[in-house]
Amino acid sequence: MTTPTQRATTKKSVLVLAGEGPYFKNSSYYHGTMFDRGATHPLAPEYPRHPLGGLRLTDLRYRDGARWSPLLRPKRGAVPHLTSYTLESILLAAERPFEILDLLDVWDLNREPAAHHDVVFLSTTFICDRRTLTRALDWIRQRCGGALVVLGGQYSNLKYDRIMRVHPEVDIIVRGDGEEAIPLLLAALDGRGELDEVPNLVVRTGPGTHRQTAFRYIDLEAYPSPGFGRLQRPVVPYESMRGCPFSCRFCSFPMASPRWRYKSAEKIAADWARYHELNGAGHIRAMDSTFTVPPRRMRQLLDLLPAVDVTWEAYTRANVITGRETVDRLAEAHCATLSIGFESMSPKSLDLMHKQVRAEHNRRAHEALSDGPVKYRCSFMVGYPGEAPEDYELTHEFLAGEYTGHFMLSVFSMTDETMPVWQDAERLGIHVDDFEDPDSGWTHAGMDHTTARKLHRRTLDEVRLRNDRAVLLLWQTDYHTPLVPGLSVKENLWAEKLVERLGMLPVDVPDPRQRVDAAAPLLDSLELLGVRATNHPPDGRSGEMA
Repeated sequence: MTTPTQRATTKKSVLVLAGEGPYFKNSSYYHGTMFDRGATHPLAPEYPRHPLGGLRLTDLRYRDGARWSPLLRPKRGAVPHLTSYTLESILLAAERPFEILDLLDVWDLNREPAAHHDVVFLSTTFICDRRTLTRALDWIRQRCGGALVVLGGQYSNLKYDRIMRVHPEVDIIVRGDGEEAIPLLLAALDGRGELDEVPNLVVRTGPGTHRQTAFRYIDLEAYPSPGFGRLQRPVVPYESMRGCPFSCRFCSFPMASPRWRYKSAEKIAADWARYHELNGAGHIRAMDSTFTVPPRRMRQLLDLLPAVDVTWEAYTRANVITGRETVDRLAEAHCATLSIGFESMSPKSLDLMHKQVRAEHNRRAHEALSDGPVKYRCSFMVGYPGEAPEDYELTHEFLAGEYTGHFMLSVFSMTDETMPVWQDAERLGIHVDDFEDPDSGWTHAGMDHTTARKLHRRTLDEVRLRNDRAVLLLWQTDYHTPLVPGLSVKENLWAEKLVERLGMLPVDVPDPRQRVDAAAPLLDSLELLGVRATNHPPDGRSGEMA
């Protein structure tokens, strides 16, 4: 067998594969709707004689100055994944030839490497199970035969021992921080150093065997943040910490980086100002699991960021939003959007998750953010182990009757085999039918997967039809937002709600004649917002914005 050390001869070219897992793609909730096939499924193909029969969502246009522009403007690939950004910065600093492919291109099989590469870096940050890892490795084997394969990221950090035993095609795994390890690894592969001197490596030594090098953390405060020279980066993903101070049972993030470390407020503000000045950044995406901790750092940031000319978005916890004063301070610091994991409105479910946030915190945060200057999206789940239908009903009623703004709702997934909840498997009666496809069938002390999916569908349907102010955030992630630049947040939410109701008509109204009748008032309401279907000129009817 040829070991990595024996392969080292000349400077190596690198292919980087990073991005989201295949389970991040559009939900089956949209199957059979106008959102199918890239929003090109017609409204009523069974009724071709009606002018609206062939209407597609891609026919919708908004007034953009003197012209009509597409309402749905695809944004795929517009902003690189954080891992791609970080690896790009490391490889640029190392003056290394490289190519980056989004993992979506791997799952969709719609793009090939532009050249042959000697080394393939595969990020496993959003690869959470054996089957998905195997898919990615098969793709590499078929296209990059003979290349040295290096893994890094969340899943391989936790599953390195099994991966080295089961996947002989994997040569090296980088565990933990890569900023120091990757340049030294590449130098060693070029013949300028020894692999044993590179920190944070798991190196294959033979069939099913491996050795580990010394493990080291970098000092995030002292180590330079990613840099890109003067390359233009309108939107920059940013990482201000590693690890997490919390211990939610559904999240394996802290286990991959057990030591919680974070950059100072001064360093963050200086980094953002530098990205703005050198790279033209106008917006920062803080990708940390919880950007708004520790509290002292957040207070300092709220003092420093008003002077930095960039907007930003971040993840936070509900108990940080103590009232409208907090929201106003965030807005003054140019915070544009917050993502909050409410998860549930059931005290029992939140306790089972070890969320360390109460339902009343969720309600208080929602009240403070509603109709305020900072956009927000809140995520919920159904079917967490131990949650019964009557527990979930509290979440359902909140979403269907009270919630305003963007929300996300998911069925709890058993896919991530590294979650701490698996330690509760016996206590919570968790049973999975097939560990190669864990979400295809599971039960626990509260419900089974069939019940969870029915509850999920019921909530999405009722929120769409009952609640004019709550908007499911799912299809929008494929498109540029706001949908109609120049309109208010409230008006754009209404536009999204109308598009959602229009797009779901094929399942909501099975009869094609009734369906086209139901579409007309929705199109008229969109017309009031300056949105028009190319094959549906206005006829004077009106709709009201809730």
